[in-house]
Amino acid sequence: MRKDSQMKPRSPRFYIGLAVAAALATMTVKFIGYFLTGSVGLFSDAAESVVNLVAALVALWAITLAARPADEEHTYGHTKSEYFSSGVEGALIVVAALIIAIEAIPRLLHPQPLEQVGLGLAFAASGAVINGVLAWFMLRAGKQQRSIALQADARHLFADVFTTAGVVVGVLLVAITGWLILDPIVALLVTANIVWTGARLLHETGLGLLDTALPKEDLEHINTILDDYRAQGIVFHALRSRRAGSRRFVSFHVLVPGTWTVLKGHSMCEAIELAIRSSLPETTVFTHLEPREDPTSFADQALDRVPEPEEPSETAPALEERQWKNETVR
Repeated sequence: MRKDSQMKPRSPRFYIGLAVAAALATMTVKFIGYFLTGSVGLFSDAAESVVNLVAALVALWAITLAARPADEEHTYGHTKSEYFSSGVEGALIVVAALIIAIEAIPRLLHPQPLEQVGLGLAFAASGAVINGVLAWFMLRAGKQQRSIALQADARHLFADVFTTAGVVVGVLLVAITGWLILDPIVALLVTANIVWTGARLLHETGLGLLDTALPKEDLEHINTILDDYRAQGIVFHALRSRRAGSRRFVSFHVLVPGTWTVLKGHSMCEAIELAIRSSLPETTVFTHLEPREDPTSFADQALDRVPEPEEPSETAPALEERQWKNETVR
């Protein structure tokens, strides 16, 4: 067993706390770089750092809320709150892009010379290094813990690194060629890039809020487990899944021989649920036991079952009660 697999993973709050500290540091050094050079490209980079800070604070709130256990009002837990974080972050990125565009367009019409380029770029580059290192660790932890908030913040930080790299190249080209118009052009290219990042985050948020099914690899893993029971003659259908932050929800029907006792069928469902939970942590599994010989078991697969036109057969207790009433009347 690998040594790192034996270590307890750090909580998402730890990484978000680092993201808050990194956002404060990078925001400071990038704004210093902007004030030193007067570059609107560096301004666009610094403005995105402000978004990083606000987004990290929102993510900290969302992850804290997501860690709360289920209660009477939220019986499925609070893990879906992480989508608020990625949604807010995506919206903030779009707002930042508009602010950058407003600043860059006048410079495109009226270019201005840059000052102290070398020193300003050094400050900007130091901020990129901080973000790059932190983003790598956050994305790795986010995938391991299936935290949408951590992954969203990490991808935003990676986008910020590429943004800084583009700005640095643009400002260097301005210093080398003397083409002042390159500075606002780079800023507008940065705007387009961060709008794309924001749109991706909003798209992922929408998928989560719409209860999109689990990823293909997760579903294949579940079916592999069910195949072991299919080999024993057990039938499964109506498999449904969704994700709420780091938690998975899976439900399906289990069709067994009608001659089985309730205890035997229940024990089978318990074994199946345990196998899935053990293989996919933080998975809630719901099973519904049905007799394999009953045609209505196969008709009950849609999300909303359509009532059959025939009247349901009278149950034994109801029949006994009606017979008792008839005898009493006599």
